[in-house]
Amino acid sequence: MSFVRYVILRVPCGAARPGPAIGQALGPLGINMAEFCKQFNDASSDLPYEANTPLTVRLNAMSDRTFNFEVRSPPTSWMLMRCAGIKSKL
Repeated sequence: MSFVRYVILRVPCGAARPGPAIGQALGPLGINMAEFCKQFNDASSDLPYEANTPLTVRLNAMSDRTFNFEVRSPPTSWMLMRCAGIKSKL
């Protein structure tokens, strides 16, 4: 088991679903998208953020198709827009 590479993802808190956005990043690495979504949703449910808050995730892919990830805080631009009361069009 050796490190292959890392991927930075932006995933909504508690609402990760296997789909095109996650699939394009994890598919070439051979990582099971459903397993990542399950683990991420479990990990993000304990965080002090509201549902659907965009969180940055650093995922480390290993050569045996296993992975580990680190959930980071939401982007600063998102926090500033939220404090200013600006609604995002996304």
